[in-house]
Amino acid sequence: LTGRVDRLILSRPAVEAGERLGFLPGDMREKVDPYLRPLYDALTERLGTKRLKQMLADGIIEIAPVAYMRGRTLSECFVVIDEAQNCTYTQTKMLLTRLGWRSTMGLTGDPDQTDLLPGISGLAEIASRLEHVPDIPVVRLAEGDIVRHPLVASMLTVL
Repeated sequence: LTGRVDRLILSRPAVEAGERLGFLPGDMREKVDPYLRPLYDALTERLGTKRLKQMLADGIIEIAPVAYMRGRTLSECFVVIDEAQNCTYTQTKMLLTRLGWRSTMGLTGDPDQTDLLPGISGLAEIASRLEHVPDIPVVRLAEGDIVRHPLVASMLTVL
């Protein structure tokens, strides 16, 4: 909003949360939109529907599934990879190597809440490797950082 970056690119994997939805009707956008809905919801809450639609139309904000990131170089933007615990090691590596000039990238995710089969998520391994690389901060959040309903923090300590 302040113009410090030209674009905001948000991406997340299209991974089902433990259930099989089967064939989804519609074009490609209609098939992936349910997986991207949390990003639209958060942006709508922050910007309002009208402003979000305009920023999407102007290309200031881009929302795309992880599968659409291969082959791109993301320059002059801020990139957020949401729900990265649902990316494989190979997908996470591919995403990290999309980083272009004058860009910043953040990956978010909770390795304990992956929807992939055990041992498939790459987030924990990538984070442990990158925390030893200068200029790449790895931030691990704790119970006190939870900003959802207070009962969520209480539940996560016992689940």
